[in-house]
Amino acid sequence: MLTGELKNKVDQVWNAFWSGGIANPLEVIEQITYLLFLRALDSDQTLEEKKAARFKTQPVRIYPEGKDAKGRSFEDLRWSHFKNFAPADMFTVLSEHVFPFLRGLHASEGEAATSAFAHHMRDARFTIPTPALLARVVDLLDGIAMDDRDTKGDLYEYMLGKIASAGQNGQFRTPRHIIQLMVALTAPTPQDTICDPASGTCGYLVAAGEYLRDHHPEMLRDEKLKAHFHQEMFHGYDFDNTMLRIGSMNMLLHGVEHPAIAYRDSLAQDHSDDAGAYSLILANPPFAGSLDYENTAKDLQQIVKTKKTELLFLALFLRLLKTGGRAAVIVPDGVLFGSSKAHKELRRKLVEEQKLDAVISLPGGVFKPYAGVSTAILLFTKTMSGGTDHVWFYDMQADGWSLDDKRQPLLAEDKLGLKPVAQGVGLSDAEHVKNNLPDALARWGERDGTERHRMRTHQSFCVAKADIEANGYDLSLNRYREVVHAEVVHRKPAEIIAELRRLEAEIANGTKALEELLA
Repeated sequence: MLTGELKNKVDQVWNAFWSGGIANPLEVIEQITYLLFLRALDSDQTLEEKKAARFKTQPVRIYPEGKDAKGRSFEDLRWSHFKNFAPADMFTVLSEHVFPFLRGLHASEGEAATSAFAHHMRDARFTIPTPALLARVVDLLDGIAMDDRDTKGDLYEYMLGKIASAGQNGQFRTPRHIIQLMVALTAPTPQDTICDPASGTCGYLVAAGEYLRDHHPEMLRDEKLKAHFHQEMFHGYDFDNTMLRIGSMNMLLHGVEHPAIAYRDSLAQDHSDDAGAYSLILANPPFAGSLDYENTAKDLQQIVKTKKTELLFLALFLRLLKTGGRAAVIVPDGVLFGSSKAHKELRRKLVEEQKLDAVISLPGGVFKPYAGVSTAILLFTKTMSGGTDHVWFYDMQADGWSLDDKRQPLLAEDKLGLKPVAQGVGLSDAEHVKNNLPDALARWGERDGTERHRMRTHQSFCVAKADIEANGYDLSLNRYREVVHAEVVHRKPAEIIAELRRLEAEIANGTKALEELLA
């Protein structure tokens, strides 16, 4: 958890950019990312030199010996050197020497932890406009301790949060607590291979990594599992190079050394080589878009004939998952009840050919201030042989934050998100009204037990597959919900009689107790 002092330092860095003339929050975070990468490169080179001195070997060279093509010593390109230069000289070194050096880096150069980020630097642009601003930002960043993994990760997450709070480019940000809920619902294991085909800032992959560190710490003490964690577990795709750099840095600062973060249009024709490659998919893909049939992978069109991106991404998830693999993904409500042939067929496939586990309706303001679309979380398992028995529905009415454009926290920090679950404490009824996340996670764990017996007037309930089939595979929660005043209409006569007898018995017991009290 970040202290107020650290947040204040980050705010100073951010404000320095804004006052220095860079107002686009994505450009700010991109320039900060470059500088953090340079600091990390220098730290890795220093570590390699210390290891070489200790074991009397030649160090791995991130920065070559000698001078670059323009005659500048490569040593001057290191953070520990140029941070002490005069502003004008520092500006010249970065613009004319450091960034050309970064654009020439490749992941194969050395085994430094930062090398996984290097191949995204081919079109890195230095856009800090003045020597004074550069010197100010370098000085501020140098004053922030970056030795602890948790601190580094939280600092970067705090910076990324400013993308949304700035009111621009917020589409790249799924609220962190929603991501953490989806990760907890799927409970990643050390053996999983995880993919987000629309990775953006890699929030889902980061959260999955943190979940594994918290719940399976022994994983990093096993050489085979540790290698899997750092090199093979995490896969993210995006077709925005800025997002690839930001997402890669987010992973690196959270301690994942070689994540597979790659440029890819996930819906395009040329990317079908990883079908069945992943055991877990976590995603909030872009929706409300439309693609030409010619530009869409033909195997996706075989699953569902449509131009709508929200349906194509669901088809993609089914293709990417291995049999037995599971997914937690956000979809617009239209996917749940859309009446087109493509909508109905895709829902039928999820229910009849796969195992649809749950539909969690999210509050309408979750993605404000930049989107007001109603959404839901779909959880399903790829079986290719059916398996849907009951589908668990949960009506999330509050996520801990106000549902207006301000999105202010409604509870104390320790009562937000899944923190009450982590602390082993529950929320009061008054607190639950403001934060449903812990309750949703708890009830999810009982979906094959006590949840089966909940009435459809409750916040969560199960619906039999036969009922869903009878309703044309409509997956909207309100299709199956019963309201209190209409409850009798939906019940069989035998159920009504049983309920009346139960009430009669309670009245009799209450009357007897009252008579005994009065006597």
